[in-house]
Amino acid sequence: MMKNLRVNLIFSLLVIFSATILGRLIFLQVLRGDFYKALSQGLHNPFQEIEGERGEVFLADGKDLAINVNLPLIYVVPNEIKKKPETAKVLSEILNLDENLVLEKLENENSYSLIKRKLDEKEVENLTNLNLEGVFISEENERYYPQENLASQLIGFLGAQKGGQYGLEEFYDKALQSKEELRGYQKGSDLILTIDYDIQFEAEKLLKRAKENLEIEKGQIIVIEPNSGKVIAMANFPNFDPNQYEKYAKSGNLEVFKNGVTQELFEPGSVFKPFTMAAALEEEKITPQTTYQDPGVLKIDGWTIYNYEGKKYPGELTMTNVLEKSINTGAVFAENQLGETLFLKYIEKFGFFERTQIDFQETYSENQELRIGRKINLATASFGQGITITPLQLARAYCAIANGGKLVKPYLVEKILEDGMEIQTEPEVSQPVISSKTIHQLTAMLVSVVENGFGKAAKIPGYYIAGKTGTAQVAQGGVYLPDKSIQTFAGFFPAFNPKFLILVKLDNPKTKTAEYSAVPIFHDLAEYIIHYEQIPPDYE
Repeated sequence: MMKNLRVNLIFSLLVIFSATILGRLIFLQVLRGDFYKALSQGLHNPFQEIEGERGEVFLADGKDLAINVNLPLIYVVPNEIKKKPETAKVLSEILNLDENLVLEKLENENSYSLIKRKLDEKEVENLTNLNLEGVFISEENERYYPQENLASQLIGFLGAQKGGQYGLEEFYDKALQSKEELRGYQKGSDLILTIDYDIQFEAEKLLKRAKENLEIEKGQIIVIEPNSGKVIAMANFPNFDPNQYEKYAKSGNLEVFKNGVTQELFEPGSVFKPFTMAAALEEEKITPQTTYQDPGVLKIDGWTIYNYEGKKYPGELTMTNVLEKSINTGAVFAENQLGETLFLKYIEKFGFFERTQIDFQETYSENQELRIGRKINLATASFGQGITITPLQLARAYCAIANGGKLVKPYLVEKILEDGMEIQTEPEVSQPVISSKTIHQLTAMLVSVVENGFGKAAKIPGYYIAGKTGTAQVAQGGVYLPDKSIQTFAGFFPAFNPKFLILVKLDNPKTKTAEYSAVPIFHDLAEYIIHYEQIPPDYE
């Protein structure tokens, strides 16, 4: 009897103990499960990527361009918030969010709801001081662009799905991604760029000033080493802040993400004339002193070709005068000496029918209409109309004039740091596409453009500058717009031992020609670089 009582008592205690444990488990896992799940996830940074860090991007001097940082975020556990309308009002005021949208997140049935990412210091401080129930601050690893608008079209951004979008983030996405190995996830490769912070900053400042003073619609500046193809600056206007790319995407302004230097085709105008002259000089069809008389107007296959503003230049003119005064009929004269086959051959040799092969997104035109060989198309192409190219194609071709005749492969990444190894980019240059004799003659002609022609505003005392202006009509729907132009200047210095080449392209500035827009900008940037790099004068 006593034995049965003892057994029943022990059994009853076990049942009560088991029921207590079961009740506690139900309370923790069912009734309070969402809270503890969210709390646990919050403590362990649920928003942080577990796959390891993305590779980072640095400018040539080591300044950060794209890095990884832990940024605060705020999330809520709706079941823990008793006064939802009041909490929504407080959060909306602190975080500058729509109160109804916040309330909607507080009233949903999820275990937790993300309210806002990338909190600033003031927001974190205010939320911490209030200590609102059911409101938690955590961190997640985010991509951050410390330079904000600087070089924005160059870097691109990391999209919401953690994939690179536009720019180097997209082009080098695979290299930048973290890598899964036996020992776990390893950080992606770091990129060290060729871009110089100070020169990039100065170029972008000049474009911003051009917006203020010349009311440009868009603009690009390239600075490149002509002997190697190393890109020192690649500036665009307008630009954007990659940290806030969603704002631009929501506005529908996706064009601002594209890099106009490599992805925008345009008709270059008279800045193209040196390549017509180069071909005719190389084939010994002309010399710099060859003369012709300007007819003022040319009739070809029913089409009429004029000089700028319909001018007619009297007397005998040399080919050097043609570049100095940028005479369209003179360029057609040089092209006629070549004939269509040779002219097209040299356009191809200068790389205008192909990609530059830069390590970046780029487009190009095959210029099929020009390659058909109609006489009028070849005539207008001789002075840069009816042929479409990118600014980088143009800069690359000018490098061949500056460096002794060789086409370079432009590049933006100087080094790739991968698993403790350093992979250095080696410059790639072609065999000469024109002779040193032609280069010497053409360089002297381009120096004369700056000394005596429309490029005078580019002059810097003590330095020979070689360059050419271009003021091109803008084609739209098969016709040229009367009130729009693209104004360009390309130049290199010191002219007979070039260290740098600059291309300035401005869309629709409120000036008549590039002489008054692109050339002064070139001058200011070239002068800055000369002092910055301490380049010695090449004449007294």
